[in-house]
Amino acid sequence: MQDQTHITLSIGIVCFNSAESELRALVASILDSVACLKRTHSSALVPVYLIDNAENDNFSLEIFSAYKKQADELGVELRLLHGHGNIGYGSAHNLPLEKLESDFHLLLNPDVILDTQCLASGITFMQDHSAVVAASPYAEYENGERQYLCKRTPSVLTFLLRGFLPGPLKKLFTARLAAFEMRDLADDAPNLNVPLISGCFMLCRSDALKQIHGFDENYFLYFEDFDLSLRLREIGPIAYVPSMRIRHAGGHAAKKGLGHLRMFIKSGIRFFNSHGWRWF
Repeated sequence: MQDQTHITLSIGIVCFNSAESELRALVASILDSVACLKRTHSSALVPVYLIDNAENDNFSLEIFSAYKKQADELGVELRLLHGHGNIGYGSAHNLPLEKLESDFHLLLNPDVILDTQCLASGITFMQDHSAVVAASPYAEYENGERQYLCKRTPSVLTFLLRGFLPGPLKKLFTARLAAFEMRDLADDAPNLNVPLISGCFMLCRSDALKQIHGFDENYFLYFEDFDLSLRLREIGPIAYVPSMRIRHAGGHAAKKGLGHLRMFIKSGIRFFNSHGWRWF
């Protein structure tokens, strides 16, 4: 039998009025991925923090009762954090931060599904590359279309083009938008020089997250993941690891109504104020 490497892992999921079916699918995929991980890595308890940002306290772990036996066998413990109201995405992810005793902490959106080998691939990669502080996966939309989670440092113009320009006109800026989304990244080889990654899935070293005190809580929603990426990169490189694979429903702020649009603009202004205005 192959010797197992011992690691400790924790997971945080921030949800807000999320569909029960969506959360069950995510938890089921986490359990399958943890089972695969444990074939090559021994691990103590794996706490999974479900951080509910809803204003009411109606959410219950009972919706996962069908998975309790599997979770117990794998040493996965679901922990519900609620009652704090809608404090924002980054602030919610920060709630369990000081309690973490893990080597690795995975930050997740509720609309993600992990591939069975996702965790084993990502953690093995980060063990082999000890300087890497965070990693981003290969992602697809639910329809199988490729999704680009890694980004280059943005300009204001790029965000305006990407978020608000009508589809036919976007074709005039295909090269610029493709460069921003790092579409030149190979799908069969890791890259250790990624500037920014999406907050929907961030596999991080727990001590690195603690060192920078997690997310900047002045962001309520949007751009908090880009800000976190840049601050993590002051400690070490961020990697794209295509052997980690996920499915992510995703979404675009411009299509979610005026409230989200205002939050997007406000967070964008804060991001550029903090990290420098690049207009073009």
